Amino acid sequence: MKILVIQQKMIGDVLTSSILFEALRHKYPQAQLHYLINEHTYPVVENNPFIDRYIFFTKTEENSKKALIKFAKNIQSQHYDIVIDVYSKLSSNIITAFSKAKTKISYHKSYTSFVYDYNIKRQQNLEANSLAITHRLQLLKPLGIEVKDIQPKIYLTEKEIHDSKQFLEDSGIDLNHPLYMISVLGSGENKTYPFDYMAKLIDEIINEKPEAQILFNYIPNQEREAQAIYDLCVPKTQKQIYFEVFGKSLREFLTITQHCDALIGNEGGAINMAKALNIKTFAIFSPWINKNTWNLFENKNHVSVHLKDFNPEIYNQEEKKFKNQTEILYKQLKPKLFIDKLRTFLK
Repeated sequence: MKILVIQQKMIGDVLTSSILFEALRHKYPQAQLHYLINEHTYPVVENNPFIDRYIFFTKTEENSKKALIKFAKNIQSQHYDIVIDVYSKLSSNIITAFSKAKTKISYHKSYTSFVYDYNIKRQQNLEANSLAITHRLQLLKPLGIEVKDIQPKIYLTEKEIHDSKQFLEDSGIDLNHPLYMISVLGSGENKTYPFDYMAKLIDEIINEKPEAQILFNYIPNQEREAQAIYDLCVPKTQKQIYFEVFGKSLREFLTITQHCDALIGNEGGAINMAKALNIKTFAIFSPWINKNTWNLFENKNHVSVHLKDFNPEIYNQEEKKFKNQTEILYKQLKPKLFIDKLRTFLK
C-alpha cells in the first residue's frame, strides 16, 4: 500500500500535519508513506521515522501550469492507494485528481467535493487539542483511525545536539544559567509585536532573571530589524543578549533551540517548532489570528496571550476580519496587560 499526504504550505503547517504519519504507521505498518511538501520546509520533518519519502513541490510547479501538470502526471505514475490532501488548494486539487487514488480525502469545499471520496467538515468546537490538531486528525476518520493523544515532534541527531552545544559554549554561553530564545520577528509585519513593546518584555526577562542569557531568532536578511529591537533594550539587557549567536539555517535554529529553557515571542513557526522539541513557550498572538486554532497544547509549559483575552468586546466578528487593523490593535496589546503572566511563566 502507498499513501501520499499533501501539505504545501508554511513550516508550522508542515510540522503539524506530520502527526498523520505516526497514526498512519500504526494502522498500516507495512505501507509506503510519502509526504508532499514545499522544499524549504523539509528541515522540520527531516529524520522523521514514520515518513518513507519526501516529494518536493518547488517554485517551478508553483509558477507554471505546464510544470504543475507534469508534476501531477508523475504523481499519477506512483499509483497511490490513498491521498490525504491537507492543503486543499487548487494545485493540490489537481495533483489529487491526477493521482487516481482509490481513496481521496480532504476538507469539504462545495466547489472541489467532486475530486474527493471523503470531504471532511472541520469541527469548530475545541476539545483536548487545538483546532489545528483536531482538524488534521479528522482526515483520518474515513480510514477508521481514531487518535487523540498525539503531537508534532522534531527529530534531531545526537551529532546535531552535540555540535550545537559546542557552538553555544564556544560562543560564551553558560548552559548552567537560563537561556531564552526570543522570537523577535514574526513571519510578516502583521504578525510582529511592536518593536518597543518587545524590547520592554526582554528587559522584563532580565529584571526577573538577571543571569539569563538571551538569543534572538532571526535570519541574516532580518538583521536590521533585529538590531532595532536590540537598540531599544536598556544597556543592562543588551549585555545579556548574544546578538551574533543565531542559527544561520532552519536546522541550526532547531539544534540551538534544543538547548534553551524556553522560546518567547511572536506566535508562528518558531513557537510550533519549540513545542515539537519539548521546549517551553510563551507566545504573543497577532490580533487577527485565531488563537484557538494554533495554541497547541496550552498548559503551564505553553502559555499564550491574545488581545481577545483582555478586550473581547472588540471582536464582534472572526479575527481574520481585523487583518487590516493589525497595527492599531497591536498597540492595544500593551506589555502591562500580561507582564504578570510572563513573570509567572519565568518562575
